[in-house]
Amino acid sequence: MANSENLSHWLLPIGCGLLSCGLFIGVWEIVGRDSANAITQVLPPPSQFLPVLLESDFKVGLGAQSATIYQSVAVTLIRVSVGMAIAFVGSILCGLLISLSKWSELFILPLLGLIAPIAPIAWVPLALVVFGVSNLTAIFIVFMGVFFTLTIATVAEIKRVPENLLMTAQNLGGSSFNRWRWVIVPAVLPGVFTLLRLNFIAAWMAVLAAEMTGLRDGLGTVVMTGRNLFNSDLILLGICIIGITGFTVDRLLLMIQRRFFWWQV
Repeated sequence: MANSENLSHWLLPIGCGLLSCGLFIGVWEIVGRDSANAITQVLPPPSQFLPVLLESDFKVGLGAQSATIYQSVAVTLIRVSVGMAIAFVGSILCGLLISLSKWSELFILPLLGLIAPIAPIAWVPLALVVFGVSNLTAIFIVFMGVFFTLTIATVAEIKRVPENLLMTAQNLGGSSFNRWRWVIVPAVLPGVFTLLRLNFIAAWMAVLAAEMTGLRDGLGTVVMTGRNLFNSDLILLGICIIGITGFTVDRLLLMIQRRFFWWQV
C-alpha cells in the first residue's frame, strides 16, 4: 500500500506536467500551421525550428567560432554552477562571521541590504571593465546575483535556531565551537540551500545575460547568434533549450536538497 502511494506521489506530478506541456505544444503547432499568420513568422512552431538541430549537425555559429549544442549547455552549466557554489560557501562563512558580533550585524547588514536588491544584469558593465569578455565575467555576475541575499538569509537562519537546542548542547558539555559546528551550521544549511534553489532562476538569467555580451559559447550566445542572423528558428531553439535545461537543473537541486539535507523539517 505504501509503495503504491509513493508511486502515485511521483507519477501524478509527472503526468500532469507532461499533459500540460503536450497541450501547449499541440496548440502551438495548430496555430503555427498557418504560414500566413504574422505570429508564425516570429514564433515558428516546434516542427519548424527543431529540425534546425539536425540540419546544422547540432552546431550553432559561424565557421571556427561554431560550437555544438552540448558544448553550449555544458559551458553555461559550469559557469552558473561555479558562481552559485562560490556564493553558497561564501555566504555561509560570511553569515557565520557576522553573527559572531552584534556590532557586525549593525554595521554590515545594512550594506548587504542596500546591495542585495541590485539586479545581476546591472553588474554586467562593471564586470566587463574588470574581467573583460571572459568566463570570469559570467561567474562574477552569478555570484553577485545571489551572494548578498544568501548572506542575509544565513544571518536570519542563525537567529531562528531554537534556543533549547543550544542549551541542550551546552548542558551536554559542548564547547562554543562544537555548538556552532554540530547545531547551528546543520540548522542553517537547509534553509540557505532552499533559498539558493529559489535564486537559481535569477542566477540562470544572469549568466545568460553575461553570455550575450560577446562570449563565443553558451546558451545565451545561441540566442544572440539567432538575433544577429535574423533567424527566428534559432532564437526559438535557444529559448527552448534554456527553458528545458533550467527546469532540469532546478529538479536536480531539489533532489540534492532532499538527499543531503534530509533532517530539514
